[in-house]
Amino acid sequence: MSEITQLAQLSLAACAAGFLLDFFFGDPAWLYHPVRIIGNLTAFLERHLRRGTGEGKSAARMQILAGGILWILTVLLSFSVPALVLLAAYRIHPAVYFLTETFWCFQIVAARSLLSESMKVYEKLKENDLDGARKAVSMIVGRDTENLTAEGVTKAAVETVAENTSDGVTAPLLFLLIGGAPLGFLYKAVNTMDSMLGYRNEKYEYFGRIPAKMDDLFNYIPSRITAVFMIAAAFLTGQDAEGAGHIWKRDRRKHASPNSAQTESVCAGALGVRLAGDAVYFGKVHKKEFIGDDRRPVEPEDIRRAGRLMYVTSVLVLLFFGLVKLLICAAV
Repeated sequence: MSEITQLAQLSLAACAAGFLLDFFFGDPAWLYHPVRIIGNLTAFLERHLRRGTGEGKSAARMQILAGGILWILTVLLSFSVPALVLLAAYRIHPAVYFLTETFWCFQIVAARSLLSESMKVYEKLKENDLDGARKAVSMIVGRDTENLTAEGVTKAAVETVAENTSDGVTAPLLFLLIGGAPLGFLYKAVNTMDSMLGYRNEKYEYFGRIPAKMDDLFNYIPSRITAVFMIAAAFLTGQDAEGAGHIWKRDRRKHASPNSAQTESVCAGALGVRLAGDAVYFGKVHKKEFIGDDRRPVEPEDIRRAGRLMYVTSVLVLLFFGLVKLLICAAV
């Protein structure tokens, strides 16, 4: 067995083990998360690269350039540092490599934390604690939540589970399966920079343009792969797979992002509800198209259904592409 093949097999085993660890333990609050390092690095580079770029439209080119430099430096460091650590770990012993990468894969996948946070919303809704539900959902969505109705809170939770099935779970899994923890951290860096800088406002219109566009690019294929597997998951969980496929084909482009409506449309079709529509961000109403058909009112139980859909989708992605990687390893 060649060294490359052994590394690929160890990486695949670490990815599967990391996914299982996430399933059982989630993201412990006491454990320092490497994504915080990426966030701190992004904030540090932003402070220094913004100097001298000026303000307003006259400085647009300089801000776009500075944002691009920030993006390049962040992804290079996010990939190279874990790659060098893993290389050193492998030189010590393959078992050290496996344990190190397993731990990182465990931290990169966010299925359990997504489910746990959405279930906090569900529990508050079941207790008829609307204020508590608003506070809980504010932890996982970017929109203003203080005036949401119970239905609005429920929709927001379902939408974020559907969208983050790709961003937080299957996309990281795909990058982990392709390039191990280094590529997984590179993806998390792309995702983190978009969440910090990818706003369409005066401050980030130009500086955050490249981070936002690159996030769209990196998620373009994973979001579509996830949508297809989510339709299969709808069938396996006893939900409306035919409706999921129909709404996906019809509504998958009804979003300002080229990727967000891919999984959201599948989820809406599988549940038989209507999602999206206008939302308030920082006190301003943003007009959005509806996704799905209003066949029945959204209900708290839909949060649990969306969570099951997320988990089955992620298991299907892991099994399918893990098998593909095994076959490739066997062939080389």
